[in-house]
Amino acid sequence: MILSRKKKPLYMQIKSILKDRILHGTYPMGMLIPSEPQLEEEFSVSKITVRNAIQELVQEGYLEKGSGRGTKVIRNTSTSKLSKGKSFTEILVEEGHRIRKKLLRSVTIDNSPDSECYRLFGEQCLLIERLYFLNNVPYIYFTHYISMKIGDVETLDLDEQSLYDMLEDQDIVPIQFRDHFEVAPAPAEVAMQLQVELHSPLLRRSRYTRDSYGQVVEFSAGYYQTAIHPYSVNYDA
Repeated sequence: MILSRKKKPLYMQIKSILKDRILHGTYPMGMLIPSEPQLEEEFSVSKITVRNAIQELVQEGYLEKGSGRGTKVIRNTSTSKLSKGKSFTEILVEEGHRIRKKLLRSVTIDNSPDSECYRLFGEQCLLIERLYFLNNVPYIYFTHYISMKIGDVETLDLDEQSLYDMLEDQDIVPIQFRDHFEVAPAPAEVAMQLQVELHSPLLRRSRYTRDSYGQVVEFSAGYYQTAIHPYSVNYDA
């Protein structure tokens, strides 16, 4: 994997990728992550770069280093300042599932004057399409629309990197999320990607993400194949 030297330090990029793999079940609880030499070869970086990335995750409580035994995953949930509830991904991973992401498309688009994106972002925005797999079966189709005010973003590693980590790389910190749920017929592209019949009823989640200034920086629509697994949210007391 080729990392970008235009973004944050290489060890921080590797940390973000490893953390994302932990949170999505690629590295399950109790599992040893790949060895330092394996990670050095995968990311084409030095030993010290890999060690700094691992040390960050050790300090954050995700990994535990054992003398001569490798580095083990000891936590697979993130901490959120916004809610005591667990994210849907965390619930799936805790149940033993594995989540994998695939970047389908990333392109700048012109917004139609009568569209929601025109109202939110003006004449143009960044379109990102991603497909999520649950245990290697197509499960969620996401379309993200992102404000062009964010600037020059690199999306080539969104197979590995969290979208919200990408926003934070641009000093945009999402602090407010508003979700809307409905049952909607699957459009042609969604049906093809999720391998369902055209116009099949699917759970559709629309999300508005705002920054600290109250501005919408991302609008997304996700279609869920709930026949595979229901959408669920847990709330702590």
